[in-house]
Amino acid sequence: MGDLGGLAADQELGRHNSSAGTSSCHLTCVAASTEAYFRAATAILSTPPDEPEPDISTTPLKRHYGLEGAIAVLSSEVERTSEVSLPDGRKLILKTSTRREAIDSFRFQSAALAALQNSAGFVAPTLICTSGGALMFEEEGVSGYLQTRIEGLSLHKETPTPDLLSRTGSALGRLDLSLGQVNLPAADRPILWHVGCWPRLMELEEYLPSGSVGTSVRRAMAEYIQIIEPQIPNLEWQVTHNDPSPFNTIVTSDGLGFIDFGDGCWSPRIQDLAIAASHAVTDPTLPLGGAEHLIAGYAAVVPLSAWEARLLVGLMRARQSALILVNYWRSHLFPADAQYIKKNVARAERGLTILAPLSAASGEAAVLAAVSQPSP
Repeated sequence: MGDLGGLAADQELGRHNSSAGTSSCHLTCVAASTEAYFRAATAILSTPPDEPEPDISTTPLKRHYGLEGAIAVLSSEVERTSEVSLPDGRKLILKTSTRREAIDSFRFQSAALAALQNSAGFVAPTLICTSGGALMFEEEGVSGYLQTRIEGLSLHKETPTPDLLSRTGSALGRLDLSLGQVNLPAADRPILWHVGCWPRLMELEEYLPSGSVGTSVRRAMAEYIQIIEPQIPNLEWQVTHNDPSPFNTIVTSDGLGFIDFGDGCWSPRIQDLAIAASHAVTDPTLPLGGAEHLIAGYAAVVPLSAWEARLLVGLMRARQSALILVNYWRSHLFPADAQYIKKNVARAERGLTILAPLSAASGEAAVLAAVSQPSP
């Protein structure tokens, strides 16, 4: 990953952020980097997923929404996600869980969807309130919420043309602009995908495969810990989706949509771009593997700060590495679900291989070149 000195040399970049923003993100950084936060976040993802029992979804649907329909349990890693087919042909998504920690997650998710209802430039599910007007329901033994189902095709099933990637980046930028206007409950709950946890993820390195992948992961995480993490407070922080992967991005007739806000939290705004762009690194003939188009689309809506442009490639590599580490570990815990758990791993490994040769300076130059290009 070349010379990292350029990142450390210029300590004054980004120091002009507001003191209030710096203070707020500093508190979040400190909380999310504690041993207690990491252990709590790890415990959530090391617990087996809820069993797919349709009856647990049927009762709350009737009791809290006055609705009845056919229930089909969908694949999910932590919460129970069910598709509800109503007699009138409408399809809804019901999320439920018997876990105590899911209450905070559902508080965040339902509030996020409610806050996005009147936003423009992207598509998001519509939250359906309970019969009593609440955003979610909570009763002894189960909690959850109900939303509409976005009709379309997941981005991972589409051909990633320059135009589609540019439109994806633009929609993600508009999503972040909307999320940047709100403060949501439970945005500080334990989430292993929070950047504050990343320095501790190397505890999972025993589950890495041998060879070049493991070497690249170790180098990327070392870069993050030594160079990038100290500069994280200089970035703009806000509520983020925190997992705009191709599986959570939907191509619809009304534009690009985003689903599954379960990993959303208070984190650096650029995280959403780093995550989405890390999944778009597929072409070894391009400096950023084809993520150039998505980055340019995002930056056309949310211009990148000097710090964001400088740290973006390192954040992309760290996110790819975090995905590899966490999912190899979880696949070891739950071998029967390994195929689903590792659905994004091959893409992350390939992307990390493509980005690995970039130095800090060449990565920054590639980002600046990408954002200066006209839309495809």
